[in-house]
Amino acid sequence: MAEDIIRTKTGIQGLDRALNGGIPSGNMVLVSGGAGTGKSTFCLEFIVNGANTFGEKGLYLSTEQNKDELYKQASLFNWNLLELEQKGLVKIIYYDPTSGDGFPQTFNDTVTQFKPKRIVVDSLTTLLDSLLISGISDEKGFSLVQIAETINPIPRTEQIVTKHVLYSLFKVLKAFKITTLLTTEMPENGKTLSADGVSEFVADGVIILQYVGVGSVDFRSMTVRKMRYTDHSKSTLAYAIEPSGISIKESEI
Repeated sequence: MAEDIIRTKTGIQGLDRALNGGIPSGNMVLVSGGAGTGKSTFCLEFIVNGANTFGEKGLYLSTEQNKDELYKQASLFNWNLLELEQKGLVKIIYYDPTSGDGFPQTFNDTVTQFKPKRIVVDSLTTLLDSLLISGISDEKGFSLVQIAETINPIPRTEQIVTKHVLYSLFKVLKAFKITTLLTTEMPENGKTLSADGVSEFVADGVIILQYVGVGSVDFRSMTVRKMRYTDHSKSTLAYAIEPSGISIKESEI
């Protein structure tokens, strides 16, 4: 791989080493894991480190926690999101997936005006479910689900509709050319790396967070399953969620 590639550092040192220096800038990376593995904490730290360590603006689109809840979660690690917002380094958008609205109409304008270097979508699972119900529109306001049905009016399975909407959503996000993390639930059966079973193929990268049992003890583990445009470690890394955030342990599992 070319060594002169521009990278976005996560600020999580062990992970940046595993990524040969960081995520290739502009990549869309799926952060996949079960409940309690730290997906939201991981993404918050990505945004906070970007602001505090690298002076990069970060946009956090949340579908499961409102601003106050995110402030509260961040404060557990002494991360002051409100202060970062007031400094103009972080912007948080809460999208209520039960509102019946489609993809936030202001999202594109916010990205254009705020000019973030990092974006988080937490969670893709919830956002996708909402879009399947209400639709995602193109720049002219037409529902992309309706457009797909007009082009190919044959009856479709839920999986096919999901795939169409997911590809449309990724096309919208990819056009920004901004390093983006998207969280998703990973099924317990392990047959797919995401709740929808499709996004792991569309995304540029996949980082898996999970619990691994070693004897009678459970450890949290992190694996870079996929990352386009760079070499990366294939090792499974042990990590812990500590008072300062995500900590990669030196030992591998």
